[in-house]
Amino acid sequence: MEFHYPTGRKYVARPQKEKKADSPNKEIIYSNRGMTLEEDLNETNQYYLANGLAVIHKKPTPVQIVHVDYAKRSTAVIKEAYFRQASTTDYNGISNGRYIDFEAKETKNPTSFPLKNFHVHQIEHMKNVINQNGIAFVIIRFSTSEEIFLLEGEYLFRYWDRMENGGRKSITKEELATYGHSIEIGWAPRIDYLKVIRNLYSF
Repeated sequence: MEFHYPTGRKYVARPQKEKKADSPNKEIIYSNRGMTLEEDLNETNQYYLANGLAVIHKKPTPVQIVHVDYAKRSTAVIKEAYFRQASTTDYNGISNGRYIDFEAKETKNPTSFPLKNFHVHQIEHMKNVINQNGIAFVIIRFSTSEEIFLLEGEYLFRYWDRMENGGRKSITKEELATYGHSIEIGWAPRIDYLKVIRNLYSF
């Protein structure tokens, strides 16, 4: 099935990693089960919902279907579709009366996070959220080291502006460690970003 962006450019999905079978003699380590950042966050949000801590969901991506193959009368296969509009951020919701909106990103780069992974409309969206007294941030995972950082929108904007003004095109891991907040992978919840946010905003 083909997907296209609103501009008409064809969407190419990134290949998924093949999961290696666990060795029968290897001890199971629950803090690292090979899950993607999205899977970990979805599981975290389910924990928050089940325990009455927050209602936060991944935003659906609007899709316009343009070609369907009706192989059988009882089945239909989508062959071509377009993203109807550019997405904003990955997740949004509410906790204790505060609106929360954030983007989740992963990188294989071991020392820095490339800012090209963000888009102008995402930056503008997060600025608008903060201007309305909402909470906007990004969660960044370094996949090679399994390090996770939460960076508040205000700091992300500084690094974005630095790039726009001709500066470096990435955020170093040292900058994330200094101005962001490290999150250890746990069991329940997996990525407890809400603990960080509640401490920062006192709610």
